[in-house]
Amino acid sequence: MNLPARSAWSAAAPARLPVRRQALCLALAALLAPLAASAADTEAATADAATAGDTAPKLLDKLQVVAQRSDGYTPPASATGTGLVLSPLQTPQSVSTISREQMDDFGLDSANAVLALATGVNVEKIETDRTYYTARGFDIINFQVDGLGLPFTNGGAEGDLDTAMYERVEVLRGANGLLSSTGNPSATVNFVRKRPTEELQGSVGVTAGSWDTRRVDADLSGKLDRSGRVRGRIVAAGQDGDSYLDRYSLKKRSVYGIVEADLSDSTLLSVGASYQKNEPHGGMWGALPLYYSDGSATHYARSTSTSADWSYWNSTDKRAFVELQQALGGGWQLKAALNYRKLESDGNLFYVYGTPDRDTGLGLYSYPSRYVSHETQKYADLYASGPFALGGREHELVVGVKWAGIDVSQISTYPDSSDSSAWFALPSLEDWTGAIALPAFTTAPTGAEFDMIRRSAYATARWNLSDALKLITGVNHTQIESRGQNYGVQHVYDDSKTTPFVGAVYNFDPNYALYASYAEIFNPQTELDRNLQVLDPITGSNAELGIKGQWLQQRVNASFALFRAKQDNTAETDLYIGNVQTYKAVDATSTGYEFDLAGRLGDHWQLNAGYTQLSLKDDAGRNVRTYVPRRTFKLATTYTVPQWEALKLGATLTWQGDIYRDQQALDTSGNEIFTRQDSYALLGLMAHYDFTPQFSATLNVYNVTDRKYINSLYWAQGYYGAPRNTSLSLNYKF
Repeated sequence: MNLPARSAWSAAAPARLPVRRQALCLALAALLAPLAASAADTEAATADAATAGDTAPKLLDKLQVVAQRSDGYTPPASATGTGLVLSPLQTPQSVSTISREQMDDFGLDSANAVLALATGVNVEKIETDRTYYTARGFDIINFQVDGLGLPFTNGGAEGDLDTAMYERVEVLRGANGLLSSTGNPSATVNFVRKRPTEELQGSVGVTAGSWDTRRVDADLSGKLDRSGRVRGRIVAAGQDGDSYLDRYSLKKRSVYGIVEADLSDSTLLSVGASYQKNEPHGGMWGALPLYYSDGSATHYARSTSTSADWSYWNSTDKRAFVELQQALGGGWQLKAALNYRKLESDGNLFYVYGTPDRDTGLGLYSYPSRYVSHETQKYADLYASGPFALGGREHELVVGVKWAGIDVSQISTYPDSSDSSAWFALPSLEDWTGAIALPAFTTAPTGAEFDMIRRSAYATARWNLSDALKLITGVNHTQIESRGQNYGVQHVYDDSKTTPFVGAVYNFDPNYALYASYAEIFNPQTELDRNLQVLDPITGSNAELGIKGQWLQQRVNASFALFRAKQDNTAETDLYIGNVQTYKAVDATSTGYEFDLAGRLGDHWQLNAGYTQLSLKDDAGRNVRTYVPRRTFKLATTYTVPQWEALKLGATLTWQGDIYRDQQALDTSGNEIFTRQDSYALLGLMAHYDFTPQFSATLNVYNVTDRKYINSLYWAQGYYGAPRNTSLSLNYKF
């Protein structure tokens, strides 16, 4: 029986014990020395002429903070990778951005919809209400908001994250140990919140889509006093709808509010909170069997579901944050951020396991469960950034400390083993209606209870070696401690690691730059091996070499990167021992290349596109993680018709190559069973019309060719993606 794992403690969560002060200071000392040595010279140093394309904003003694909006599909300057605010041309890493305008154009209302169009990212929809993500062959476990966050506790996202409150989504590919501290050498996804504007502005939108889907969005922003020194913004969204899947429906609500106050010309205080609740009904825990007992592939209608009519998996995500920014003079700035997050979920779940007979469809069995989880996260970041002089040139420095704590409780209960109404053989899935009685979950609770604390110190310096050559060096020291138990197995972890970063950018032309970078990362694990011992921490590294360009007054950015990502001790599912999923450690190396192009190619044409090709092998040269596509292409483009500028047309195209999965099972003839998904493309079309400067309508058609495909082979089970569907949105803005 292949039960979907629910409680593998994430490698990346933190711990709860004191840490040595000297350990916390180690990373700071490495790069503070040059600052101290040059402090006396800073005032007298002459700033260098800006390198062409180096558009990172300079820090001012007086804070000038406004809500930032991307220029269409053009990626803005970002601090996601290094803590330094750098233009795409000057960033020695691969970064892609999905802008607010692109989200609005194509109705990208969820994180899954956004990331499905992000270069190099694979959205692994394993079941209706849980998703995993991969990049460069490895799992993405770092989702951050405004640069802060903790890795997924269970390796993936539960629920459907709404994007109404975000201005853009940034994806940094490769290892991000410098700022994330822990994770995988895959990618870090950073959601950038909307910020208040001084001018009054707002919008209201309504959307109607296939399967009775209805959605309302509202966004209001402006000053809260006459002077504009206090500003606020509130964003709310609600969505209800059924699905192409039998018995499945989803209701979700989200609201976000923020207030910013200029306490002085040099001090900015921001306070905000958000709330989202998802209420899916009739969802699947696990998915469809992918092969018959004779080894041949199963074929079901796209609407087929294994759910019971009483199954649900509700989730609530509550967040609050406080930020304080202070200009210190001399171009230096201090920023402190405190964040709180409470995740709660509960569900009555119904899992189906077994191998059906090809002729009768029999051979499947029920596995019901009651599941409740509570997770509290607290994290803080304090850093200073600014220029310093050394050797007659001006350089930049960021130094900071981070703290994060997490408390997790995950409890499962089951019906009594003698309850024949709960444990039974199913009919063929073609005849399954899910109409069964809700069983009593009477067994003693089992699950996981643990807490972790993570402490980090980090520093980054950008060395201005010449007008054309910039070197970035950085270091992060992190200590993690944890205590708890995982389904009866006690776990104690106490370790630390120092990870380096080095990158270089050489502008050989005002519009072109060569770059190279190397980064490391690690991730403590709580997964258990066959001996019920905790696996060693994941260690990872990423090296890349590339070229970047920008044109049309920096409105178009392109990059080409060669990369090599290595990850050791990756937990891959192994056997079940009782009710405990065990794992095996796998070492793997990913090599490949990526191409990215984004921006405004003309007054009427916008584009965001990327291609990725990779090879993923273990130390013996064998292909691993074969459910990860080796080739992917993503495209989103719009064109405003010059002769009729109220009309904008657009299209999306996603394509992935063949994938397969070794099911680690034998058919009735003793042959190994493999499940395959051929390459496929999904086409979307969009038309937008401005009736007035304030009122507009947008029509989207998804999966235009009605392609039938399996969402993911990440697990041994899977289900089909949505058929052709449509949505129509009406929006009024002021």
